[in-house]
Amino acid sequence: MNDADAAAGPGMVTRGASLGRVGGEASGEAAGDADAAAGPGVAMNGAPLRRVGGEANEGAAGGDPVLGLVVTGIGTVDADGFDFRAALGRHGYKYLPAASQYFLAAAKRALAQAGPEALEAVGPEERGAAVGTNSAAVALHHRMDRTVTTSGAGDLSPVTAPYFSINLFGSRLATEHDLKGFNLTFTSPRVAGLEALQTGQRALLTGRARRLLAGATEEALPEGEPGAGTSEAGAVALVLEPEPAARSRGAAALGRVGVRSFFLPPKAAASAEGAERAAALLRDALDALGHRPDQPLAVTAVLDGSPVGEAMAAALDEKGLGGRPPAGKPELVPAGAGALEPVARVAAALGAPAGHAHAVITAAAEGNAAVCLVTPARTDATRGGPDVTSAGADATPAGAGAAPGGSAGAEVSSR
Repeated sequence: MNDADAAAGPGMVTRGASLGRVGGEASGEAAGDADAAAGPGVAMNGAPLRRVGGEANEGAAGGDPVLGLVVTGIGTVDADGFDFRAALGRHGYKYLPAASQYFLAAAKRALAQAGPEALEAVGPEERGAAVGTNSAAVALHHRMDRTVTTSGAGDLSPVTAPYFSINLFGSRLATEHDLKGFNLTFTSPRVAGLEALQTGQRALLTGRARRLLAGATEEALPEGEPGAGTSEAGAVALVLEPEPAARSRGAAALGRVGVRSFFLPPKAAASAEGAERAAALLRDALDALGHRPDQPLAVTAVLDGSPVGEAMAAALDEKGLGGRPPAGKPELVPAGAGALEPVARVAAALGAPAGHAHAVITAAAEGNAAVCLVTPARTDATRGGPDVTSAGADATPAGAGAAPGGSAGAEVSSR
């Protein structure tokens, strides 16, 4: 076992050369090791992750600093009526798994909005991708199982068999757009898409790349699979880049997104103090993301009926959120069996008319939870000069700055 495998921890696969140490601290548990900070439920693929150059919050030498990341492109795909030929082209996509097709199409639309220079302004090794999914491979695995049990492994299709590995679902994206900085796949229940945003932005802020494509993709679950009745299908992709880079090429900044993930043990959630525990974690996450308690906050919560979901829902009043004045009644959205809906809600908040900061909150029955703080662009922003409102006194992009009392990129956790 090499150092990268030892650092990866449970549930994480690394691909390529060993992952080098990055300047600055990536998490409170593993200072400086962004591979360890990625946490369980992430597969890593592509070129070795490394410093591009400069200090932790600066871009490559001679380039734009990455401090102050903004979203410049949003792409969404609904599986209903989706035709890969119309969305991607008639040749070369037929045998790709549906989830890969969806994310390729969403990324294409996001890049079309951001403009071609969003990626072209930097070299391939300064471009990265991160995607979250819970069910992209489930239907394919079912088909493979049937083939193996009925006629044998020799009848598996050589075209689709490689996608047995979940970290290959984003490989075509990396190939098409020459993304050689990093290529990450996250699978944590329900929060995988938000974790893709969180870790992808952290990688940019530690100098591993200067452009990011991130989001979530899902394929419908097969009939009879747990959660099939509420399965998700489609994709959302976001393009993120440094604000100075967007300004220099005249691209409009749609806003900022910052993510904090944490864990609420199901037993604790089911206890009499469950709502109080959830509220404390939410307050800590919002504080770490730079949202001031005296600023109005719109809330959308994508939750299920599990003890964890119910505890989180009970914590969404003004008192539970640390006295933050609500900008309207919290919106409760029934969670589907996947990681797509929370990212779709982030995209919707970015695309809405500029207004108050917006928190998108989600949690899974297993205890995984995350908050994404969306800071919208100002109404007076122009294409010639992106401008983003501040979520608080210190609106650190992506939540990758130092949390109160913690190191840069430290995650809020009850563990």
